[in-house]
Amino acid sequence: MHRDRALKVVLIVVGVIFCALAYPLMMFVKQEPALAMMLSLYVTLGVFLLLAARDPSAHRSLIAFTAWSSFAHGALMAAQAFANLIARGELIGSAVLVVIGLAFVALAPVKAAVEQASRTIA
Repeated sequence: MHRDRALKVVLIVVGVIFCALAYPLMMFVKQEPALAMMLSLYVTLGVFLLLAARDPSAHRSLIAFTAWSSFAHGALMAAQAFANLIARGELIGSAVLVVIGLAFVALAPVKAAVEQASRTIA
């Protein structure tokens, strides 16, 4: 029960953070079109994370996508920072993405078949 509640809280918090990226998105549309494109994906993902908070077990694939895409993005940002392709300050963003990925992997809902089997046994 606590795990489900924690997952819902994480979905809402991350969803709100991702939706809040709409403001910088508007600032970077003309200056940094590639960054604006990436932010638009995160804003869209934020909306769907907020919707998934209603019934996380029905949105397992979205939660898994968020976790693994956060790991991939964080790893790429870290590699770019260490190769001096982007500012070292971006390592903070990389760490945040890894934390988001870890939270979603740790709290991900179990498969429906496993849930159903545990109900029939109990």
